[in-house]
Amino acid sequence: MIKEFTAFLKQYGVIGLAIAVIIGGKMNDLVTAVVNGLLMPIVGAATSATGESWRDWIVPIGPIKFEVGKVLGAGIDFVIVAFIVFWIAKKILREEQVAKK
Repeated sequence: MIKEFTAFLKQYGVIGLAIAVIIGGKMNDLVTAVVNGLLMPIVGAATSATGESWRDWIVPIGPIKFEVGKVLGAGIDFVIVAFIVFWIAKKILREEQVAKK
């Protein structure tokens, strides 16, 4: 029974998937730290001339309050994170291609 279970794990790549999830989680922590700790303070300093956080920008239209700052912040975060992941993947894939030659 244990041998069958081990064979199952190997056949379907469960161990590799588990490792990828763990590494992906830590990569997320790293990228989030870079974005929040290094890049967003620059964006915040460049966009808030009044001293207020631009992420708190709300556009009220009647009884509805549109949280424009949160949407813009999420969009900027996404673009920055996507670029960092792209850059890291490109570096890793380039090294992989060089190693194959």
